[in-house]
Amino acid sequence: MAPSPADTILWTDPQRAEVFRAWLAGIAPAQGLLPDTVRLASADASFRRYFRVDTTDPAAPTRIVMDAPPDKENSDPFVQVARLMTEAGVRAPTVLDWDRPNGFLLLDDLGRQTMLDVIDPARPEASRPLYDRAIEALVKWQQASKPGVLPPYDRALLERELALFPEWYIGRHRGIAVEGKLKERLERSFKLIVESNLASPSVYVHRDFMPRNLMVGNNGASGELGVLDFQDAVYGPVTYDIASLMRDAFLSWDEEFVLDITIRYWTAARKAGLPVDEDFGAFYRAVEWMGLQRHLKVAGIFARLTLRDGKPRYLADTPRFIAYIRATASRYNELTPLLRVIDEIEGTSAITGFAYGRV
Repeated sequence: MAPSPADTILWTDPQRAEVFRAWLAGIAPAQGLLPDTVRLASADASFRRYFRVDTTDPAAPTRIVMDAPPDKENSDPFVQVARLMTEAGVRAPTVLDWDRPNGFLLLDDLGRQTMLDVIDPARPEASRPLYDRAIEALVKWQQASKPGVLPPYDRALLERELALFPEWYIGRHRGIAVEGKLKERLERSFKLIVESNLASPSVYVHRDFMPRNLMVGNNGASGELGVLDFQDAVYGPVTYDIASLMRDAFLSWDEEFVLDITIRYWTAARKAGLPVDEDFGAFYRAVEWMGLQRHLKVAGIFARLTLRDGKPRYLADTPRFIAYIRATASRYNELTPLLRVIDEIEGTSAITGFAYGRV
């Protein structure tokens, strides 16, 4: 007899595997699940895994199971933000069952295709309808914002994120000591970046709002996008998620298209009454500086994923982030020290490009 899909899932903890099977069998009748069909759907940069399981319901033929070991992953924020998104009118997974002590969640299935899967990087015009849908979801999410609900994206968090770059990317990945002039230049640049980002008004921030985490479902560019991977959401700069969307970890666009979509978001945000700057030049500058924060953080995280967690595939995308950092740092005189650091550790030289806002 051929093994069932469930038999192919690898577990490092046999006891956890048994607890999972017992939980799934226990909820199967009420949820219409077929436990023998469970199989791996995806895994991400954290300790979470996702399984897909068939059901007896033709209207919802599959469900998703999240495996989030509670000693490594706290599922409370996922459940909270999923509810907030649904209340905001954003399509997010519904939590159908939650074994809180053991970290297993049953969710509805938003589909197999991400926005990244269907984008053609060579045809930006064809991708515009998808980005319009992404903007629509983002504006809904931000309109629902209230202070005191999500953790603040405050100075301490901004500084912790930036510290990942010198520790993991420069020190451990590149093997360069962060001291002397290099350290002084980084500290001076980081202070400017933090102050710029703290000056932006606050809204709900997804923190990974990018095509890889947006699901197109069965309706392609015309349907409402589903949103995933939102458990790290915070209350912080209105510039963050649009910076994340247009300066992606796995996809790069020409600046003309980045500007086009950013203007579309800015226009929609102003119409919705969101706290974006009335001057687009000032807003775009703030978006770039927020993006710079994200790029430095992610370069450090990708190095850490490789060196600490044994996930080398992420480091292959680091050159994209270094290019983002250099492009932004080259626009603003205040960031010349950061540009010199990047050129020193990467062995590159200054570049030119469009300039926006004051320098």
